[in-house]
Formats: sequence, structure tokens, C-alpha cells
Amino acid sequence: MTERVATIGFTNKSAQRFFELLRGAGVQTVLDVRLNNVSQLAGFAKKNDLQYFLSKLLGCNYVELRDLAPEKEMLKRYQAKEMSWGAYADAYTELLAKRRVESNLDAAIFDQGCLLCSEDTPHFCHRRLAVEYLNSRWGNRLNITHLY
Repeated sequence: MTERVATIGFTNKSAQRFFELLRGAGVQTVLDVRLNNVSQLAGFAKKNDLQYFLSKLLGCNYVELRDLAPEKEMLKRYQAKEMSWGAYADAYTELLAKRRVESNLDAAIFDQGCLLCSEDTPHFCHRRLAVEYLNSRWGNRLNITHLY
């Protein structure tokens, strides 16, 4: 069985572009993997507002997946450039293994789901690392599309 899963970041996107990308990809559930999803900087993607918009505009569900969020100190060090992308990616992947996310999450929730983070593109974002990690543990069960 293969699950279709997407990833998206809200930064540098208008609300119109963001919701159109989700609609176009057939997303049914937004899977929030952000460490801080209530910041005023999140604008339309602030947790409570996003839940409302997803429901009213797209008929989508919203699920917070804290197990896929990075640790605060790790993210802080990376953002302060005290840690390279490679070191951050390794530390984050080790964190996922330590948390045993592949055993604790139901792969079915990812079908027609979309991992949400703030980064504009997936290249230097933990959302990409998360789906790649899960895919490696679940026998390439996820068909991944990055929306940007």
C-alpha cells in the first residue's frame, strides 16, 4: 500500500497560494510538524487560525505531530548558525530514531496528508528529513511531493 504525502512551508506564500497548493494536491489532513505553531510570525498559519481556515476553505483536518518537531535547543543552535545543516540533519534524524517515530505513528495518517513547517522550500527543512526517514523505515511506502 502506498500513501500520497506532501510537504509545504508557509513562508513567502500568500494565504491564497498556500491554500491553492493544498487544494491542488488533494490534501485531506495537514500534519503540523512545527516546534512553535502559535507564533504571531506564523500569520495565517498560526495553529488555531489554520485549523479554522483548513476546515472552512478546504474541508481538511489538522493534526499536530509533535513527535516530528525538532528539539528547541537543536533548532536554536542551527538557526544561530552554531550548527551546520549536515550536523542538524544528523541530530534530527537521530532524534527521530530515539523517539521511534516509525513505530509510534500510523502510516495511514500520512495518506493525502501534508507535513507543514515554516521553511519556504524543503531543501533545508526538517519536514523533508522526517518524510525521508519514515519512508526509509516503512519500505518506501510514502509517495512524497513537495509543494512550493
